Amino acid sequence: MQQNEFSNNKINHQNTSLKKEINLYVALFPVVVLMTLLAFNIFQFEGEMLGGYSNQYILLMGGIVAMLVGIFNKVAPVVMLREVWDNLKSVFVPIMILFLVGALAGTWLISGVIPAMVYYGLKVLSPEIFLPASIVIAAIISIATGSSWTTSATVGIALVGIGTALGIHPGMIAGAVISGAYFGDKMSPLSDTTNLAPAMAGTDLFTHIKYMAYTTVPTIIITLVVFSIISINLEPTGNADIEYLLASIDKSFNITPYLFLVPVAVVVLILFKTKPLVALASGVVLAAVFAVIFQAEVLSTLSDSKSSAIVNAIFTDTAIATDNDKLNELFSAGGMTGMLWTIFLIICAMVFGGVMDGIGALARITKALLSIASTVFGLFASTVVSCLGLNAIASDQYLAIVIPGKMYKKAFSDKGLAPQNLSRTLEDSGTVTSVLIPWNTCGAYQSGVLGVGVAEYFFYAIFNYLSPFMTLIFAAFSIKIKQLRDA
Repeated sequence: MQQNEFSNNKINHQNTSLKKEINLYVALFPVVVLMTLLAFNIFQFEGEMLGGYSNQYILLMGGIVAMLVGIFNKVAPVVMLREVWDNLKSVFVPIMILFLVGALAGTWLISGVIPAMVYYGLKVLSPEIFLPASIVIAAIISIATGSSWTTSATVGIALVGIGTALGIHPGMIAGAVISGAYFGDKMSPLSDTTNLAPAMAGTDLFTHIKYMAYTTVPTIIITLVVFSIISINLEPTGNADIEYLLASIDKSFNITPYLFLVPVAVVVLILFKTKPLVALASGVVLAAVFAVIFQAEVLSTLSDSKSSAIVNAIFTDTAIATDNDKLNELFSAGGMTGMLWTIFLIICAMVFGGVMDGIGALARITKALLSIASTVFGLFASTVVSCLGLNAIASDQYLAIVIPGKMYKKAFSDKGLAPQNLSRTLEDSGTVTSVLIPWNTCGAYQSGVLGVGVAEYFFYAIFNYLSPFMTLIFAAFSIKIKQLRDA
């Protein structure tokens, strides 16, 4: 994943948190309050109970409840605040990335980069192959970069634009992109979660990747088959309609293959291990230069001065009018301000997760799950449930890997299981499901960048929700369950 800001301090503080002991029911109380409020907001008020920032406020309420529980259990406020502060520090880089992604969307729009991707994509990708092709494209980029976040911020945005122009439901497109991106993220040696999981379990990177392929490859094959069937049954957009879209884009922008130099430059920088902030900032600057060179007429329609139009595209809303309503909706961007909702959600999630960790609730819940794992399958199932629960409760995929990794490492060893069993399970249930939780940092990021809500793409993120089931199937039938004596 792109969040390579994960610090050793956070892992060290997990050791402190694991020593705390509170009553299980007390530990679950803030979770019950949070889930009740979230469910009430969704089903009773359609997500608008407290206005447009309902989930954010509810997460803060959950954090306050957790803090009161901590005070009642004589946990020093400084301990809780320290965990919150560490959580907030850990998401500083992702927040900066989100701001830059907003700026990237705006500058790539006015420079013609996104319109060019849509233009040439419409010529090449038909509805019959679009969804499986999107999975493959996203997977290749994600394996190369080691980042599902970068994949979504570059080709993901373009694929959503192309697919929308073809008349395909945005949820389907986002689900395909996310499925491919997370497959690549899991299998890439450049991914930080792919490095973190074996480190927590006690195995090496390439043993982990090789062993993970047993569950990951069948899952992505099933995903490709399902999306191929969906694509075949999609109603194709007529050639006349596509030609009309192409003509509208060509009329509104100066379309040239040279515009692809901008995204290519960003991908190359990432492949050469340039820091994400530097790579994305370079993409913004380069797109601004290309806007002046290739889209002078577009800039003149947006503002009296070219510099003002570029600044507005970076920071605020930008919309470019065409003679096609579908394209008008597509060719608009919110700049950095468009990312504020997502950023606020991440901050609130980190507050709740930090307090829960500080009072020892996360460790206590995980310990309870461990205590009921009397069989090998029960151990795998408990690990999966722990990862899923921590993704929802702590709102952070790293905690969903670190805490279960530490808690279950000895249990796997006691059962005679090789550590790669644990590392694979952590990835199959921790890494990939984070994007399915709206208030998780990954779910908030992907929905914010792709412009598609988690509820819209959830059903179509087939690879992500199928992965935990696949690892449980392998455990239930003892398929590729490596024993310590065979390691």
